[in-house]
Amino acid sequence: MKNAIEVQGLRKEFKSYSSRSGLKGAFRDLFSRNYKVLHAVNDISFSVKQGEMVGYIGENGAGKSTTIKMLTGILTPSAGEVMVNGMNPHKEREAFVQTIGVVFGQRSQLWWDIAVQESFRLLKKVYKVSDEEYDRHMGHVIQTLDIGPLLDKPVRKLSLGQRMRCELAAALIHNPPLLFLDEPTIGLDVLVKLKIRDFLKEINEKYNTTILLTTHDLTDIEALCDRVVMLDEGNIIYDGALQSLKETWGEGKEVQFQFMENVEITDLEKLTRDLPVKWELEEKEQRFIAYTTDEADAVSNLIGTVISSFQIKDVKIMEVSTEEIIRKIYEKGEV
Repeated sequence: MKNAIEVQGLRKEFKSYSSRSGLKGAFRDLFSRNYKVLHAVNDISFSVKQGEMVGYIGENGAGKSTTIKMLTGILTPSAGEVMVNGMNPHKEREAFVQTIGVVFGQRSQLWWDIAVQESFRLLKKVYKVSDEEYDRHMGHVIQTLDIGPLLDKPVRKLSLGQRMRCELAAALIHNPPLLFLDEPTIGLDVLVKLKIRDFLKEINEKYNTTILLTTHDLTDIEALCDRVVMLDEGNIIYDGALQSLKETWGEGKEVQFQFMENVEITDLEKLTRDLPVKWELEEKEQRFIAYTTDEADAVSNLIGTVISSFQIKDVKIMEVSTEEIIRKIYEKGEV
């Protein structure tokens, strides 16, 4: 199976300029500027096979969006080699853009004041898609994403969920073999997210579309991706199966408590100070979450200790979530 993406020693550096103080300093700045070099992406290497769905994850500022911009040809790398769909994104620009689709959650590729279908028609001409190809492919896309009733509306009159479904359809007008998704479900409600996830699974199965997904919503990753590439301060700290990550780092149990009375987290910490447990409070639901070990008696000792002192409204025992696993990895700084 051929690789859709091949990255070797990819680096992106930015110069951050600072101004000198005072009038004398401002005058000196006219001739020379002080700056420091920031490494947004630091010599990373990875490949993605055709048909793979890969989650590209990291905290804010880790270098995810910078990588996507280099892979799509928006930014030029400071060093390293990039091959996407067998082409250099920066040197074969015109042919290259015909082979990718891009959805940036925070930016629109649709024209704000015209009807959605007019934007689609313009993009159809840009990508040189024939009427026959467009009708055959987009009919299915429009129906599956349920955007038929939206086609006559100007983009500015769409809700965020409606617009994101239209953005996704727009990225697929030329049925590209590779789709870059940068925070595609940001700010969307659960039902819209489910619809988009189901659609992405379907196009991956039907067309073998390769998908590289960056998101802070780890439920998107769990629903769609078998593999994750994890970035921290411009470096890849994990590249492998999501399941392996869970098996290696997912030890322990998560016990969720809701109480009949007002309880302070400090009371729980004091009560369980002799047990292997760490407490957190989810304030919205007033749910207290205890993280404990996998040892045989750990959960029963924890629950027994808590119910001996407080009236329980609800208790749930769960495996440690992917979100908690990722957080533990970033706290430690390595895998």
